[in-house]
Amino acid sequence: MVDTLGVAVIGFGWMGRVHTQAYARVRHHYPRLSLVPELVAVAEEVPGRAEEAAAQFGFASTTRDWREVVADPRIEAVSITAPNFLHREIGVAMAEAGKHIWIEKPVGLTAEDAGAVADAVTKAGVQGTVGFNYRNAPAVEAARELIASGEIGTVTHVRIRLFSDYAAHPEGALTWRYERERGGSGVLGDLASHGTDLARHLLGDITSLTADTAIFLPERARPTGATAGHSRASDGELGPVENEDYVSCLLRFASGARGVLEACRVSVGEQNNYGFEVHGTKGAVFWDFRRMNELGISRGTTYQDQSVTTVYVGPGHGEFGAFQPGAANSMGYDDLKVIEAYRFLRSVAEGTPHGATLTDAVHSAAALDAMARSASSGAWAEVAVGA
Repeated sequence: MVDTLGVAVIGFGWMGRVHTQAYARVRHHYPRLSLVPELVAVAEEVPGRAEEAAAQFGFASTTRDWREVVADPRIEAVSITAPNFLHREIGVAMAEAGKHIWIEKPVGLTAEDAGAVADAVTKAGVQGTVGFNYRNAPAVEAARELIASGEIGTVTHVRIRLFSDYAAHPEGALTWRYERERGGSGVLGDLASHGTDLARHLLGDITSLTADTAIFLPERARPTGATAGHSRASDGELGPVENEDYVSCLLRFASGARGVLEACRVSVGEQNNYGFEVHGTKGAVFWDFRRMNELGISRGTTYQDQSVTTVYVGPGHGEFGAFQPGAANSMGYDDLKVIEAYRFLRSVAEGTPHGATLTDAVHSAAALDAMARSASSGAWAEVAVGA
């Protein structure tokens, strides 16, 4: 038996569109899913944008005020893709109204914000899924299993990189993303949040770290109208960039492993250069998001001069089989969000979490807070969850 689940999307920039497309596609890839999402409402404060979304995707209703979603009895689950500073208020309100939430990272501006949403979800007994999409890549899931199996021995160290040029243009508009009050910690929340989640997903808890941050483009022009994504503005009044363009970080894990995490949003010549290299006492595993369906694996007993083999993921790895019938057929970014939608809907249907949860968001946010403290003090900082 298949039931419908009334859903709403709050915030219809690029990520709101990605969530909506994932809802539209999820039953194509998971035909046995017992819940079918029904697009009930879209909330977006920019005039006309919600109406355009409804016309294209078939939302039954539109609003410029997300609070109307709270009171709508047709809506049982909500995608929260609004700017970071709204995550806490919206997330808590939706959970308290008994609505399941699929919320984008970093879930607010601080670990306290993420914790407040996590507490509200727990108290309300609803499900909460978080948009840490890179952990959904079948190759990443295969790497996690490989590490856990001990095939590369005891993990000694990891390097995680997230380099992008989305903010590299000097005419990039001074949107909420660059303001401390609304955007939070800059590249820490944008990219390093994914890095800390991948680090913990692969290697376990991070216990302490030391970080350095920098702002390389200190001024940008204020936009003169509504913006979406990473718009440009050349004629507006200049204003200060308040949060970080760059972070580098040394990590210590509870296991004793060490790590390096580096992220930058203004890396000219880098487009989505995201990935990791995990080294162990007997081998290593390598992943590059730009070659999302491949893993580099070194294993054996040679140690010195040990070769690396390229493995193409296939139906036996993660959720690959829901998209392609054989190894080396490509998957893309949007497919990772379809997997996320599936795990969210499955969580709601079964009453059991599947995929990244608010607990994962709290751990990631605690690491980001520690990075900010360390960068300010110049000292090592403990990653304190729930402190």
